[in-house]
Formats: sequence, structure tokens, C-alpha cells
Amino acid sequence: MGDLHLVTIMIIAANVIISFKGFKDYTFFEKYKFNIGAIKRGEKIRVFSSGFLHVDTGHLFLNMLTLYFFADVVIESLGSAQFLLVYLASLLLGNFLSYFFHKDELSYNAVGASGAVSGIIYAAILLYPEMSLYMFFIPIPIPAYVFGIGYMLYSIYGMKKRVGNIGHDAHFGGAVGGYILTLLLAPWILSAHLLMVILLAVPIVLLFILQKSGRI
Repeated sequence: MGDLHLVTIMIIAANVIISFKGFKDYTFFEKYKFNIGAIKRGEKIRVFSSGFLHVDTGHLFLNMLTLYFFADVVIESLGSAQFLLVYLASLLLGNFLSYFFHKDELSYNAVGASGAVSGIIYAAILLYPEMSLYMFFIPIPIPAYVFGIGYMLYSIYGMKKRVGNIGHDAHFGGAVGGYILTLLLAPWILSAHLLMVILLAVPIVLLFILQKSGRI
């Protein structure tokens, strides 16, 4: 991971600026968070804007740190425009699925870039399954796919336990978005990294099964 690309800096800056505005301005946060009742009343902007708000600095830091780890490897392979396409499509698909799963819960709220970040994680690992991560609190390299799958398993836990005001459901939709779009944009992955394609499908399938069985 070398110097950050401009589009990565812009996305991180947008998340930081909008999130800190929400931390300080309760009215702003309430106006732009994901809320089923408000969306049903016609406030569709929330499907997009909620992806740039966060619950607190810890939530923001985790998402932006994860984006930092994975964004530029996607840009180097797909280019800035297609990276942005994967990011925004994953954000929207994550929130659309949150809406679908909670459409009868008018008071359901969620915020966070987790859906978009999940899409980028899946894109990066599909493109570079052999890469490893060095994290400051772990002295040994971590295979990227281990980090990615672990991130998704935490999402399952968050959805099941309803942890915080965070769109854990959006992780599912975001991962699916990143997974499908990356395979469409780089179809050579299917032949080059078929095992990783199958492995990364496991958390997605697990989430789907748990949702359908009513266990989440």
C-alpha cells in the first residue's frame, strides 16, 4: 500500500466531514440517517446520505481504516472510475437490502459506510487473494481473505445482536455488490482465482440462510 489515490482521500474526507457534522449537530444527523419511516414518506436521500454518517469516532475510524487497507489495490486494478462505481453501488445496494429486510419497522435506523467498505473488501480480495495485511496491534502478516471473512462474520454478529445504531444488514448487500460488480468488471478472476470466488461466497450465503431462517 503506497500513497493514497485522490479518490480514496476524497471519500475518506467526505466521510470525516459529514460524520463530524453529525456528531456535533443532532438535527443534521437525524435528518440524513437511514430511517424506514422517513424513507417511506419520500425522503429517499437518506438511502445515500446515511452512508457518510457514523455513530461515533470509533465507528468512523474502523470503516475508514478498513477502506485505507483495501481501496488503492482496487484502484490500481480497476481504475478510479470503476472503484468509485463499486463503492457507491455497494453503499446503495447495502441500504436497499436494509430497507427490504426492515420495511415494516418504521422506527428502524442505521448509519455507516460499512456497506460500501464491504464491497471494496470483497473487490480487493477477489483481485489480490494472495495479499497480506500488517496491522499495528498484530506483529505477523494476516492473509487478506482472513481479515475480509472475519469482518463479515462480525457483521453477522452485529445483525444478530442488533449492536448499536449501525447498518449491519448493509454489510451483506455491500459485499454482494462488490462481489458481483468485481466479477463483472474483471471476469478473468473466475478462472484465475476460482477457489477464492467460492470461499468469499461463504459468508454471503451464510447471511442469506440466517436471514431466511429468521435467526437474524
